[in-house]
Amino acid sequence: MTIKTQRLLVRAKKIAKKGEIEEARKLYTSILKDSPHNQEAKNGLLALDLAQDQLRPPKAQIQSAVSLINNGQAQEALETVEALIKDFPDEQLLFNISGVCYKAIGQLNEAVKSFEKALSIKPDYAEAQYNLGVVLRELGQVDAAMRCYEKALASKHAYPNAHNNLGNILLELRQLEAALDHFEWAVAFKPDFAEAHNNIGVTLQELMRLDESIKSYEKAVTHKPDYVQAHNNLGISFQKLGQMDEAVKRYEKALAIKPDYATVHHNLSALKKYTASDAQITKMQSLLSTSDLSQSDRIYLCFALAKVYEDLGKQDELFKVLHEGNQLRRQELNYSLDRSQNYHSIIRKLFSPTDSVIEKSLSYEPSTIQPVFIVGMLRSGTTLVEQIIANHHAVYGAGELNVLTNLIAPIIESHLTQNANVLTEKDFLSIRKQYLDSLSRFNVPENVITDKWPLNFRNIGFILSAFPEAKIIHLKRDARATCW
Repeated sequence: MTIKTQRLLVRAKKIAKKGEIEEARKLYTSILKDSPHNQEAKNGLLALDLAQDQLRPPKAQIQSAVSLINNGQAQEALETVEALIKDFPDEQLLFNISGVCYKAIGQLNEAVKSFEKALSIKPDYAEAQYNLGVVLRELGQVDAAMRCYEKALASKHAYPNAHNNLGNILLELRQLEAALDHFEWAVAFKPDFAEAHNNIGVTLQELMRLDESIKSYEKAVTHKPDYVQAHNNLGISFQKLGQMDEAVKRYEKALAIKPDYATVHHNLSALKKYTASDAQITKMQSLLSTSDLSQSDRIYLCFALAKVYEDLGKQDELFKVLHEGNQLRRQELNYSLDRSQNYHSIIRKLFSPTDSVIEKSLSYEPSTIQPVFIVGMLRSGTTLVEQIIANHHAVYGAGELNVLTNLIAPIIESHLTQNANVLTEKDFLSIRKQYLDSLSRFNVPENVITDKWPLNFRNIGFILSAFPEAKIIHLKRDARATCW
């Protein structure tokens, strides 16, 4: 045995006694690499394994806690885990399990604390990062959830659920290409991941790549034949392609799986000519009479039955369900005329030429991204105009982005609550940076990006101030076609 080996053995034993198990393991492994038959190093590794087993909670007790969770007994599982934590306070797995328990019983803030504790012990713990992301998403902390999923994937790239969840957030943020990339990673690592195949279809549908979306939905229902949302989505894609007979078949398949699916009843109603003997009518009437129906489902059924009664010539019933549907829809929108008028009055005040509320001499760094804002009343033709413009090779159609409105809202709120009377250069620079950052996340080669959020007509003052290089296309249409 060489002097070097002897020194390494002495050092390995010392640090093992201090509890530095992994460092000691590295030293013993290094010795065996040079001296494969060194019995003292082999014995040292065996001792480390035994010591580590003693430092960890019994597997049987952990499995018992997991079984309780799977059986819906989260509170009992939590009590088991908390007892184990007292004996094993440095075991990250226990804190991850306790976080799962807290989430299951609805104590989301406690779940966050547990997952964060697990990560303080093991920062690259991908499962804890993922679970923390799930809880933060439920708490509405979207940016924080995204960071958790990204960290989970940095530690464990082959993590289909993390790719899928991150893709869902990106899809909601209209970052379609980035979302698609993560969904595709999800199915690459898990080819039978039906939900991810469906999400690919949804994203492709948003990108108007309808033929491709149908293929993805078909894969979803192949792996999960009773996947009712995918059947409904197939109907939507076929309907958009003008293949109405095929769309009807898919909607009917969805209803065969889930007869109380109000959204599908509504979708199907637009494609059918009803007769009095249609069994779907009785089903919708029965559903509408139930008391535990959600507001959204009740709205869909009201409008679907309105189409039925229109086809049957029953005018009284038609106006009755239309009236109920419209009232519920108004409640759902929570529209306030006073709030809207107040919002517009503040906009007018901020950008009135007679009031000096905007700091002049604003300076900006030029951007490689050139935004084009397509604005106007709803139903004024923003979608068609964007499709025409986006056919140009240098233009990317990003669809309806409410990013700018979300950035402006806090400034308006500040004027309401603090009676502030000046828009500063800092305000506009912040809006500019955050909005352009959101466009850059599309990660597309085109430099010109269109935003067809119609209600940006209210934000033209902000657009002209924060994006002097931007183009604005204001669409006008007969008021009879847009006032609804």
